[in-house]
Amino acid sequence: MGARDTRDTVTVVRGEQELYRRVGHLLATATDFACAANDLATWVADQRMAEMTAAMAQRAGEMRVRKIYRAGLLLDVISARELAEHRDRFGARIRITTEELNETIVIDGRVAILAGDRSSGVRSYSVISQPDTVHAVLALFETAWRAATELAVYDARVAEIRSLAPAVLDLLSQGTKDEAAARTLGLGVRTYRRRVAELMSALGAESRFQAGVRARELGLV
Repeated sequence: MGARDTRDTVTVVRGEQELYRRVGHLLATATDFACAANDLATWVADQRMAEMTAAMAQRAGEMRVRKIYRAGLLLDVISARELAEHRDRFGARIRITTEELNETIVIDGRVAILAGDRSSGVRSYSVISQPDTVHAVLALFETAWRAATELAVYDARVAEIRSLAPAVLDLLSQGTKDEAAARTLGLGVRTYRRRVAELMSALGAESRFQAGVRARELGLV
């Protein structure tokens, strides 16, 4: 599947292999890399993209790497560990947000990559080099970056709820009353409700139903 040019400065590609062919060379000399993602797989779903990630690791210290991830990832022990490894491997700064993210990469403030929809198992990506548009995308990233929380700070904040998250999500999915759920977990009702509120916040959910939906999207249940 090849690229489809929509304008001279905007190219829509399908699949990570084509994305790698389009932008992989830019990372060889990049000095600034900004990334926003909802999960750990968005930008490395293909072996070639994994190779690009490994190449970036070898250049740790030579480039500024900033990444923003959704808070729900920290509810999973394995994902939380991988985030910390990403931070240490790349010498990256990682921040966490509970807000919705437009999954984006900006390279050197010159090229922006927007993750699109997935169709028939293949995701599309828009590669943008038009300066004004790239600047606007970077400005959105900077706004999200300033509002987000450093990984270590947020991780400490959710450490306790992380251990309870699977059980709480299971009880919520069963529609268990708060009093019964609290007894099951050996918590007071007020403590249980506080934990549910913390869980909803981490998932960026405004209701218990929405929390369940987002937990399933993240593979937590």
